[in-house]
Amino acid sequence: MDRAQKEKVVEELGQIFQSSGVVVVAHYAGLTVAEMQDLRARLRDVDGAVRVAKNRLAKIALEGTPSESVADLLTGMTVFAYSEDPVAAARAVVDFTKENSKLEILGGAMGGEGLNADGVIRVSKMPSRDELLAQIASCIGAPASNIAGAIGAPASNIAGILSTIEDKAAA
Repeated sequence: MDRAQKEKVVEELGQIFQSSGVVVVAHYAGLTVAEMQDLRARLRDVDGAVRVAKNRLAKIALEGTPSESVADLLTGMTVFAYSEDPVAAARAVVDFTKENSKLEILGGAMGGEGLNADGVIRVSKMPSRDELLAQIASCIGAPASNIAGAIGAPASNIAGILSTIEDKAAA
């Protein structure tokens, strides 16, 4: 790899570390190509990605980024899993490790906050951005549907009473 290629890799990694909601760092020693492709597919499904890079280049790219705290984790064969959604990549990696013990979570970063392996697991259990938006929408919509039901209830009660009176008058 020549100097220009290294500079390009450092620039790409810098953009990843700068713009990602979460970055998970893991050891991937022993993973087969098929298992790595499975991990990549799982992250792609949640709009995330996996990146393998030389630790030295990654440390250079981490300088001055919110994820700078993960530089200490970069030893051995490391892989980065990342996504814009602060929960998606962590959840995908944790789910993958439940089925494949060869991937060992070392830690990560969410925003400017460094995470250890337990922190990544805790982040994976949080609701995702889409789930939070759905919860907010249901909270906003619930009072409106309750009001509509309360407004419509007297009219249906009156209609029921009138129907009963009409049935009695006809009998």
